[in-house]
Amino acid sequence: MAEPHNENLFAALRAGFPADLDRAAIETETGLVYTWRDLERGSAMIANLLASLEIPAGSRIAAHTDKSVEALLLYLATLRAGFVYLPLNTAYQQAELDYFIGNAEPAVVVCSPRTFPWLSKLAFQRGVKHVFTLGDDRSGTLLERASHFPDTHAIAPKRADELAAILYTSGTTGRSKGAMLSHGNLASNARTLKDYWDWQPGDVLIHALPIFHVHGLFVASHGALLNGSTMLWLSKFEPKWVIERLPRATVFMGVPTLYVRLLQEPGLTRAACAGMRLFISGSAPLLIETFRDWQQRTGHTILERYGMSETVMLTSNPCKPQDGDRLGGTVGRALPGVGVRVVDDADRAVPVGEIGNVQVKGPNVFGGYWRMPEKTAEEFTPDGWFKTGDVGRFDANGYLTIVGRSKDLIISGGYNVYPAEIEGYLNEMPGVGESAVIGVPHPDFGEAVIAVVVRRAEAHPEEAALVAALKGRIANYKVPKRVFVVDELPRNQMGKVQKNLLRAEHAKLFGA
Repeated sequence: MAEPHNENLFAALRAGFPADLDRAAIETETGLVYTWRDLERGSAMIANLLASLEIPAGSRIAAHTDKSVEALLLYLATLRAGFVYLPLNTAYQQAELDYFIGNAEPAVVVCSPRTFPWLSKLAFQRGVKHVFTLGDDRSGTLLERASHFPDTHAIAPKRADELAAILYTSGTTGRSKGAMLSHGNLASNARTLKDYWDWQPGDVLIHALPIFHVHGLFVASHGALLNGSTMLWLSKFEPKWVIERLPRATVFMGVPTLYVRLLQEPGLTRAACAGMRLFISGSAPLLIETFRDWQQRTGHTILERYGMSETVMLTSNPCKPQDGDRLGGTVGRALPGVGVRVVDDADRAVPVGEIGNVQVKGPNVFGGYWRMPEKTAEEFTPDGWFKTGDVGRFDANGYLTIVGRSKDLIISGGYNVYPAEIEGYLNEMPGVGESAVIGVPHPDFGEAVIAVVVRRAEAHPEEAALVAALKGRIANYKVPKRVFVVDELPRNQMGKVQKNLLRAEHAKLFGA
């Protein structure tokens, strides 16, 4: 167990384990059952392996692995051993991973056996000393090596302000930024949500989210671990798998796309949801139609909340009836201990009901961007508030509505897509003079990515060839669903591309 005053996040999570360590902690769709003792022992063995590598304090451990319970154990082991966890989206391709590994300089990279041939080469070229494999079927060199180590481990002592994880969040211009989250940031948010979302003894979570970003890794996993709750673990989201498990569960977390897909299943009934306590949605705006359809179909009201990679959770609709109603189209009130304000461009508060820039402050707010002091300074106000880049308004009861984004961020299926990054790749392609990437309404993904490219003189770039070239370089969710080739882009008098006109022109492309 933890030493007194050890503020290592793992110590906080470990304290939530039940007294009976032989109870089921995680059950997978293949029927495997992991007890709490398995989590304790497995994380200890991997932590001992990491410690044996004699890497410097504060070393980053990068994980580009498929979702598995062992991948979660790697995260817990990294915290436990006192290193810094660096989750990388499994959809990332070579050019993206080269940047992340070059920027974060991890001491260890763990990847899936199928990506090892090219990813290990890239990692070694970037100076990484240790590359392990981890398959979603309990295969790979990480577990083989860890199996030779003791299954007990003293939790590394950490202060609350020491770094626990780096999450890359793309900038609206240029390359991704690494948001640095401390043990204190993550522990404070997990404890706040445990109370605010009224986690109960006996709660069971359906975990159907990926574990490379805030929602699945921190919000969902931390919630269950801190509460000693069983997780029904799905390697991927399959609507039928979720519906089969609803009668055994009490809590489900999803992005809006998952709720849309569940509503398409005839098996989603009031009877199937009778034992459920809480449905939570986040990572993208939930359409009011989805909110109402869910209420009508299941008898449950989805709780929508708002957070970011840099801050974990910021606001939430109420969970307990005495705290108020859940209002569709809003992300609720500021969480206890979190400051949220809506201001004008001079950082002055705007009146209730008026739209302004959303800024936040609190123990959950990150310490800055990895090796980007100037960018960090830009993103905080002189009085210490973080500029989220979102635009919103408060109602008279303190409920926040996010009305848009101050920059051109596209959220497709719950994933953030930054136009500037895709435009950078398109603009390098033969025959392309320039490009504009926008999001347009899509009935399934919320927003779909499309690109409008200007052909160079005498050139004839083709849509299929451009899409194929992008697929080899960037994650699939970033690849435009359509590419239109034009002679020129609409511009204002200052020469700035008028993306609003492009959005209007293509708004009905997917019938939304």
